[in-house]
Amino acid sequence: MRFPQQTVSTLRTALTQVLVLFLCVIMPAQALFVSPPKDPMPLIKEIFAEQTKISEKQTTNEGGPLVWTVYKQGTEGEEILGYAFETNDIAKIPAYSGEPVNMLVAIDPKGVYLGAKVLEHHEPIILAGIPESKLHNFTKQYDGLHVSDRLKVGGNKTDNVIHIDGLSGATVTVMVMNVGIVKSATKVARALGIISASQEVIQPMGTIYPDVFAKSDWTTLTGDGSIRKLYLNRKTVDEAFVGTDAEHVEEASSEQKQDMFAEVYFAQLNIPTVGRNLLGDSEYDYIMSSLKPGEHALILMGTGYSFKGSGYVRGAIFDRLQILQNGDAFAFRDLDHSRVPDIYIEGAPQFTERSVFIIRDHHKFNPASDWQLELLVRRQTGPLESIFTSFKADYHTLDKYLDRPAVIMPEPELTLAQQVWKEKEAEVIVLIILLIIVVMSLFFQDILVRHPTFMHNFRHLFLIVTVVFIGWSWGGQLSVVNVFTFLQAFMSDFSWDLFLLDPVIFILWGAAAVTMILWGRAVYCGWLCPFGALQELMNIFARHIKIPQFELPWAVHERLWAIKYLILLALFGLSMESLSLAEQFAEIEPFKTTFLLKFDREWPFVLYASILLIINIFNRKFFCRYLCPLGAALSTSNSIRLFSWLRRRPECGQPCKTCAKECEIQAIDPDGVINMRECHYCLDCQVTYFNEEKCPPLKKIARKKAKFKETEIEITEVA
Repeated sequence: MRFPQQTVSTLRTALTQVLVLFLCVIMPAQALFVSPPKDPMPLIKEIFAEQTKISEKQTTNEGGPLVWTVYKQGTEGEEILGYAFETNDIAKIPAYSGEPVNMLVAIDPKGVYLGAKVLEHHEPIILAGIPESKLHNFTKQYDGLHVSDRLKVGGNKTDNVIHIDGLSGATVTVMVMNVGIVKSATKVARALGIISASQEVIQPMGTIYPDVFAKSDWTTLTGDGSIRKLYLNRKTVDEAFVGTDAEHVEEASSEQKQDMFAEVYFAQLNIPTVGRNLLGDSEYDYIMSSLKPGEHALILMGTGYSFKGSGYVRGAIFDRLQILQNGDAFAFRDLDHSRVPDIYIEGAPQFTERSVFIIRDHHKFNPASDWQLELLVRRQTGPLESIFTSFKADYHTLDKYLDRPAVIMPEPELTLAQQVWKEKEAEVIVLIILLIIVVMSLFFQDILVRHPTFMHNFRHLFLIVTVVFIGWSWGGQLSVVNVFTFLQAFMSDFSWDLFLLDPVIFILWGAAAVTMILWGRAVYCGWLCPFGALQELMNIFARHIKIPQFELPWAVHERLWAIKYLILLALFGLSMESLSLAEQFAEIEPFKTTFLLKFDREWPFVLYASILLIINIFNRKFFCRYLCPLGAALSTSNSIRLFSWLRRRPECGQPCKTCAKECEIQAIDPDGVINMRECHYCLDCQVTYFNEEKCPPLKKIARKKAKFKETEIEITEVA
């Protein structure tokens, strides 16, 4: 339907008003959501309301993370309230924009999160769309959690994992924020000694064989490692105190340096071959009978420096020795200790001290894991002051003495991208199936278009899936911002990790790239773009209920194509200066409002998207044809398109103009040539091409065939 020139003039005025509205109303509204970097100091004071002093930001140790230490003046002096740090100083993880989200995180001395505040970000989804209140609600979820907790954004409930509610429309961003918070807090807590480093492997609990025994002597048991030794000479001990106040206290003379300071033999006594050979059957059986389930007995035999200590009193702790295993330290009390009257094994030397120490069940001692004996040596530097150092010796229980299960190697920690793909596994599978359906449909398009009713129903159903699932459910709407992000990454330190953070977007871009090479931009714009699909479905319904349609004169329509290319050039120029600025002006695309935020945002954006959809009711895909910078960017691939499967006849355009008149986005030139830069591959022209009742050249051929048959019949009858 063609409108008179007066109507065309009115439409031009309306288009101008839309552009003015965008530039004068929406763009200023956009600027309201750009937040400059925040000063962390007021936020630290807000979190630590009782603070009286905040240190300079400094490393916890050499090469450690940068941390503010927060103090409170108490009755007994300054008390540490907690620590604050910036994630960019410790775990600088790029988010969807390619830039990290810098956050201030605060923990108390026990490792409990006290607060997390966003200081700076460049995320387009948050710059104009997510209210500050929603962002604050997300970070408040960390309050009260511990740095050792395993935290995960969204996903299915799993054991030992605390799940944090995500932020609708900004899932990738908040997942990156979570990783930044957790990694930073973990590094700080480890540097401060709040938590210990995690084990690389897990050794399941071993079981000592109770009936495995071999008669043996001292030389054999010390030779194969059943009994281990910690030996110290005076020189070794003196060197350990060099540089301390006790450097010259009790220091050995040069002649005494090689003298023995301490010699301690130790072993796991509840191993039958060790215990029975050392103590004899009766004493061994007595000790074993006193052990409760989960308890273990150690024997220490020494000369020289006492491992018990002369200051030991009843009810106290033995302060000169402890057992270390997997980062835990086991100390012994008087009730854990008993003297050994004598050693019965052949070849044993004389000892001044012989003791049995019981490791109680609550220590969870594992005989299958290696452990250490730690001997503490103390030197007095004053009446009440002393300095100590420690010496360690290792113990490994031999395989012949126990059932040692195979170690469990922990699952390698998934990268953020791997976590996201695992979470989106179902969406990825369904999307790949949809892409296969599209590609197969195009490969067999000549068969498909010969069945118009099926083809149209199939296409309409696919467009509904594109809108509902790819668009609204998965947020899979490509944007010209993705193009700028890729170009920026390509010109700097390129990494696929940035683009793998959103599987749906990544796969769609892969599909767009492949189909652009094979068929041009038409496949994405006509089949896989959610906003394009939404426009087409709305216009189909409008035509179904007889809403009048208007088409601009060809001369006007052809010139309006240029607008989207000019917009693309302007945005590209802005991206060279500032990617975040280009992201703001890329709001000319209504995609974020429509699909990511589902119209839940400020009224200028909702009004703008609504106006475009309303215009589309009267003019199919108005935005796609004249304003879409993404479509303009994709159309630049037309020169490398390998295939041209849209069939044409010599009569197309001259004299036949049926397809040109029926093309609802006016992508066919008056001369009959299909402009593949503007075509959306709806295949309507191909339906007409094969329709003998609709295509004039085919109708002409059909008439000739019918006339020829009539002539043959007449000749036959005469004959």
